[in-house]
Amino acid sequence: MSWIYLLLAGLLEVVWASFMKQSAGFIRLVPSIITVVALIASFALLALAMRTLPLGTAYTIWTGIGAVGAFIVGIVIFGEPINATRLIAATLLIAGLVLMKLAAK
Repeated sequence: MSWIYLLLAGLLEVVWASFMKQSAGFIRLVPSIITVVALIASFALLALAMRTLPLGTAYTIWTGIGAVGAFIVGIVIFGEPINATRLIAATLLIAGLVLMKLAAK
């Protein structure tokens, strides 16, 4: 169950980061509220996952899901540039997440 909590926490990290961008520095009300609610939920799920998962593993995977997810959302939703260097960086992040998962066994 901890891995499910961690996956959901990482996905919510993508949500709050995306809505933080849309909040225009917390000026727009609805995106600001979504940011705060998703942030609290993400932290709560991360805390639940950390009950049984090692700190280093849980935190690394949580931030990795958020980083790769935000990278994808940035490209798909916000039209951010995509180039070889960014793709290599995202690939290395994913490889690191897989290795952390394997190391946790």
